[in-house]
Amino acid sequence: MLRGIVNYLGLQLGWLACAWGAGNGYPWLGPGVVLIHMGIHLYWSRERQREAIFIVLVALIGMIVDSLQKITGLVNYAADYAALPWLAPAWIVAMWVLFATALNSSLQWLNNRYLLAALLGGIFGPLSYRAGAAFGAATFPFGEISGLIILAVIWGLVMPLLVWINYKLAAQMPLILDED
Repeated sequence: MLRGIVNYLGLQLGWLACAWGAGNGYPWLGPGVVLIHMGIHLYWSRERQREAIFIVLVALIGMIVDSLQKITGLVNYAADYAALPWLAPAWIVAMWVLFATALNSSLQWLNNRYLLAALLGGIFGPLSYRAGAAFGAATFPFGEISGLIILAVIWGLVMPLLVWINYKLAAQMPLILDED
């Protein structure tokens, strides 16, 4: 239970560091906090290798999703890379890493609940972007309402995909990798 509480608090602190840092000229604050959170998460994990693989997969999926959102003009992000204007910034990818750590901890109750994952993703995914926009971390060039509706569809699809990937990894890599 302590791990779940620490994970939840780390998730909130990491998200805040990412959004506030990006919106206020400190884009590396969030990734730094997330790195510490991820280290604690992996240290406590009974399945470090599987968790690390899952985190990398979610980070790659997140980088692709948010880069596509950026390329299409759905969302503009603060603290972009000047040399790679098409790539999602590190702080938003760090948020995906945070989210990955939660799926086997404070959000583990979502495992195998694909419809619930779709519903909650469709609601809370866009709300997270909206909250980030309030910190100045993102804007919606096509308008906030249309941007949030499109994000609801995206997150309604992505969330069950992440739950499914997590399930498949658990089925292929059960506790035989326990390092404790």
